[in-house]
Amino acid sequence: MRSHRIESGFTLLEMLVVLVIIGLIASLVGPRLFSRVDSSKVQVAETQTRLLRGAVETFRLEVGRIPTESEGLSVLYVAPADERAKARWRGPYLDEQVPADPWGTPYQYAIPGRDGLPFAVYSFGADGKPGGEGNDADVGFLPGK
Repeated sequence: MRSHRIESGFTLLEMLVVLVIIGLIASLVGPRLFSRVDSSKVQVAETQTRLLRGAVETFRLEVGRIPTESEGLSVLYVAPADERAKARWRGPYLDEQVPADPWGTPYQYAIPGRDGLPFAVYSFGADGKPGGEGNDADVGFLPGK
């Protein structure tokens, strides 16, 4: 007896139809997912600026002053050069070096801050420039005007 084997599989046309459907679904869902990525970067920057603010406040409590603009945020991880401040420094106040913001640029530190804060810790946002709107807006505790 001869047995006939039936070959099964997909035709090229069926594969193309499936790929077109997948492409249409991706074009509808993709932009929504990528907008979430941008907003999550803003949330990460807000969280990191709160962490940096807390570290600056701890530095202030122990050393008796806030970091100078020339010391910047690096003094939260590396002891200050000033011998008087170095004697009171109990850091590091961060587990690692000061992180870059979610867009890969350094966080900014300035004196004074807005709304009565003695300092500002912030990111320039997605565009890396002062000001902006939406994802390009500055994030964190902003400097005084």
